[in-house]
Amino acid sequence: MGDHPVVAELAEVWTSLAGLGAELTGDDWDRPTECPGWSVRDVYSHVIGLESGLLGRPPAPALDSFGAHVRNDMGRGNEAEVLVRRGRSGPEVVAELQEVTSARLAALRAMTDEEMAVETATPAGPGTYEFFMGIRVFDCWVHEQDVRRAVGRPGHLHGAAVDRSLANAVVTMPYVVGKRASAPEGATVAFDVSGPTARRWAVTVEGGRAKPVPDVPVEPTARISADIGTFMALACGRADPDAELAAGRVTVHGDAEVGTAVVRHLGYTI
Repeated sequence: MGDHPVVAELAEVWTSLAGLGAELTGDDWDRPTECPGWSVRDVYSHVIGLESGLLGRPPAPALDSFGAHVRNDMGRGNEAEVLVRRGRSGPEVVAELQEVTSARLAALRAMTDEEMAVETATPAGPGTYEFFMGIRVFDCWVHEQDVRRAVGRPGHLHGAAVDRSLANAVVTMPYVVGKRASAPEGATVAFDVSGPTARRWAVTVEGGRAKPVPDVPVEPTARISADIGTFMALACGRADPDAELAAGRVTVHGDAEVGTAVVRHLGYTI
């Protein structure tokens, strides 16, 4: 029957992560990423720890002290999984990633449609297990991009996992435009993402609320343009909006005040 779409997307991103890890040199593993306090090795360890937990395996031992970047119980759990793997070599980390994700894929492929539809807790609130796995696709792909930027190896900017990750950002843009950027009543903000994965869409503010519109207007209040990598780095809080604007990697046309406010508030992840 083939993989369920979300399972195929997880396989896509985990395969890409493992392949990237196999290319890294010794120094690459210790390079800092845009995730506060985490190296490349730590990002891989974070993914391994989360997927190990979803297999029902015991968590890493709790720690008594943490860095300043750890702010809550979830962060403490994540940090424990990272720190327990700090002394492992890059190849050891890749081998564990492959073992854990192979076990996860086997478990996911054994699930029925009914099991995928079971309500469960997710980072975005209650949802089906399938919805939860969609969040895992997004999380893993974002962390893969963290690694790629840290080691200067761009890639995996096209595919079903990338489509889902961009879609995660698209559905959040009304919140960004209306709540975070406080765009005025009647304003329409168009987004133009280009590159291997491209998409155009728009959000308008009507009746005090921002909502998507079915057709992108020819002359919106503001138009924001960026390639897929830059847009997602901004949406995930990995890039400095003003630096990206100054470098021309993201551009604003039309109402500069409205468009710039949206760019500065694009980062919606925690």
